[in-house]
Amino acid sequence: MLSNFTFKPGATQVGQVVVLPPTMSKAKVKLVGTSATTFTLGKDNTLKAKKAISEPWVDVVLAVEQGQSTIQDTFRIVKDEFITNRVIAHRGAWKNTGVTENSIGALQHAIRLGCAGSEFDVHMSSDSVLFVHHDHDVNGIHIEKTPAAELAKLKLPNGEYLPTLEAYLQAGLNQNKTKLILEIKPSAISKERGQALARKVVETVQKHNAQGWVDYISFDYAICRKVQELEPSAKVAYLNGEKAPAELAKDKLYGFDYNQSVLKKNPHWIEEAHQLGLTVNSWTVNSPEMMDWLLERKADFITTNEPELLLEKVKKVATK
Repeated sequence: MLSNFTFKPGATQVGQVVVLPPTMSKAKVKLVGTSATTFTLGKDNTLKAKKAISEPWVDVVLAVEQGQSTIQDTFRIVKDEFITNRVIAHRGAWKNTGVTENSIGALQHAIRLGCAGSEFDVHMSSDSVLFVHHDHDVNGIHIEKTPAAELAKLKLPNGEYLPTLEAYLQAGLNQNKTKLILEIKPSAISKERGQALARKVVETVQKHNAQGWVDYISFDYAICRKVQELEPSAKVAYLNGEKAPAELAKDKLYGFDYNQSVLKKNPHWIEEAHQLGLTVNSWTVNSPEMMDWLLERKADFITTNEPELLLEKVKKVATK
């Protein structure tokens, strides 16, 4: 695994290569093929580019010897040109664009608007295929109890088919401006199925080398912890709202993403979170007054169905 999947424009250091499990930590790691002409590996497995990389992303191929065999994997390192304007489009930019929430069209509109992130929700079919949708059911058809072949036939109001996570990722990976904020929905069937969902989601993100684009959120704390276990460098924020910043910091989460009512009741949590190195996000903030309240308190992110309005507010704050 890598400790980091992004690089700063003009910089050469990426991060460290981490070999798991810990019993394998002394195993020799090698750069493979053209990666060896682009990168170097230090004695402590620090990964550096030999010169500043101009491309928006680049693949690095690494190999580690395990007994008589060699394990090889490819990782995609993305140039960190992601927008930092704090605007997260809730289920994409759909309300004012005429497309359906959580559709690929809504994601594309969020990217065109220049949002820092586009949030979306993921469930798993009865045969373990991942789909993007908010509710547990689509027009009365329960996602978790329905096979993928049947779900794939369902159309959204804007004419798109119900998107799979793979299709959604592919639509978001051709740019490096807007982060993909992936919400793993708790299972309506069992905690065990929720854990299986978390594993399948992380495996899919890894399969598409999308780690540099994806941040994770969930209402299920066990799902958050599972993602951390499977991808230690992942940025994971908790949604439910009952845990104080100190507990999240102890568990090394990226931050919290709490309902605006929680932060109104506990405004001191914003400063506490920042002191502990956590990020602050709030959902779903559509009123101008609440946007102003959060901007004044320097929330890192604000999740909204009105990204156009919030983008205008952010611009005004930046020019003051």
